[in-house]
Amino acid sequence: MHTSRLASAAALIGRIALASLFLVSGFGKLAAPAATKAYIISAGLPLPDLSYLAAVMVEVGFGIALVLGFKTRPVAAVMALFTLATALAFHTDFSDQNQFINFLKNVSITGGLLQVMAFGAGAWSLDALRRYPRVRTSLA
Repeated sequence: MHTSRLASAAALIGRIALASLFLVSGFGKLAAPAATKAYIISAGLPLPDLSYLAAVMVEVGFGIALVLGFKTRPVAAVMALFTLATALAFHTDFSDQNQFINFLKNVSITGGLLQVMAFGAGAWSLDALRRYPRVRTSLA
């Protein structure tokens, strides 16, 4: 396989892999809004309704944008901030090994999103299509 095709495939697979966690989590929040808001309240965060809507927007809306490679750099930046914020808000009880692992998982995902932010979506993305539209010729 040609190197540029391999890089394009890796970038697409990487975006899908990163987005999968957000999409599953976001659709879970849509299926159980009361439980999600209760969890937000239990963490002591303010404005649970607004926090819930923001989380769904980032996880589902931005997750889809990441898969498609649409406005990828700013989308990845917002998702990285969101992921780090959730690590700090929900996973800082380091006496609980599961919370510590979840904290590190979020930090690792943040790192992956920062890579996407730094290097972009790759050739197989809506960003690339918008940047390099095919030249259409007319026979007329």
